[in-house]
Amino acid sequence: MKILHTVEFYSPSVGGMQEVVKQLSERLVTLGHDVTVATTKVKDRTGPVINGVKIKEFAISGNAVRGMKGETDQYRQYLVNSDYDVVTNFAAQQWATDLALPILGQIKSKKIFVPTGFSGLYWPAYKGYFSQMAGWMSQYDANVFLSADYRDINFAEQHGVRERVLIPNGAGADEFSPRSEIDIRAQFGIPADHFLILHVGSHTGVKGHVEAIKMFKKANIKNATFLIVGNSFGGGCSRSCKLQHFFTKFSSQVQTNGKRLIVTTLNRPETVAAYQQADMFLFPSNIECSPLVLFECLASRTPFLTTDVGNAAEILAWSNAGQLLPTTKTPDGSSHADVQASIKTLEEFYEDKKGRQQMAASGHEAWRERFTWEGIAGQYEQLYQSVVWK
Repeated sequence: MKILHTVEFYSPSVGGMQEVVKQLSERLVTLGHDVTVATTKVKDRTGPVINGVKIKEFAISGNAVRGMKGETDQYRQYLVNSDYDVVTNFAAQQWATDLALPILGQIKSKKIFVPTGFSGLYWPAYKGYFSQMAGWMSQYDANVFLSADYRDINFAEQHGVRERVLIPNGAGADEFSPRSEIDIRAQFGIPADHFLILHVGSHTGVKGHVEAIKMFKKANIKNATFLIVGNSFGGGCSRSCKLQHFFTKFSSQVQTNGKRLIVTTLNRPETVAAYQQADMFLFPSNIECSPLVLFECLASRTPFLTTDVGNAAEILAWSNAGQLLPTTKTPDGSSHADVQASIKTLEEFYEDKKGRQQMAASGHEAWRERFTWEGIAGQYEQLYQSVVWK
């Protein structure tokens, strides 16, 4: 099949959506398909093909609500004039999907939509946008949801959108099954007997870094290192996390208990090694759809604590690989950890070594059975074939 995936950002850009589309695109290429990704033009991209995936770049930014600028007409003409068997739009509220929505009837290819959560569904500025969404979704040959119970699939059900398919996120066996030869503890001088807590998430300001650092500093745990791995975009919580990294070492409470905070960036192999070597994962994120990092915890046998964000509760029900932090939800749909109550949860998790071991084993078994990218790519392939041959 000749397949087009559209997404706002793609490799070498790093992030959850980029990783999902990268995993699916590259694996569909290995299955023998011709895959192109239409995405934002970025200066660090070195060529028109990445690991067999063709890249079609457009200098566009924005979305339907904030406004869009750049090569918008060229992109729409590309969609209308293309001869792809399948066009899949990944994520709402960004230009690569929003420019396609009003012209869906003109696109000859079979069309698939992966909404990834509708983060702005409750935001007043997006009221007009979502008043049209059910009509747009009904024009797709299939709508793929990552969860059986989240705001995007519930919206579709409430508005009579019939073509609904559930395909979860996952993590790759080729990445996580081999034991990494990178020694993250040695790389950062983390003592062998330290309890290693990991967080992976960009410094967007909504990944829970501030809350997680507060929990770590105040929790009654000893000889522990908190490793925060995240890319900086110059805004969000980048500056505050750097300051915490610097000043925490002078905290008497931290020094007395033998704690260390490390805020850094890692490449992908190093990040996988960090997962494999961590004792637990702490994720008090504010907004998610279906967090990839939790599936990566399953794959790496890393038990986790997470806010009730996105479909985290569903992932826990599927895997029994961790626990929810005490969470409150605000009218805009975001989740916030109750920091004081979460400190107690973290302390209990730290003390329960046997429970953590059981969670790690349970999560890994669930991942092997249902949540490898190898298997998930096969599900997308079957879906694409079913709509093309329909």
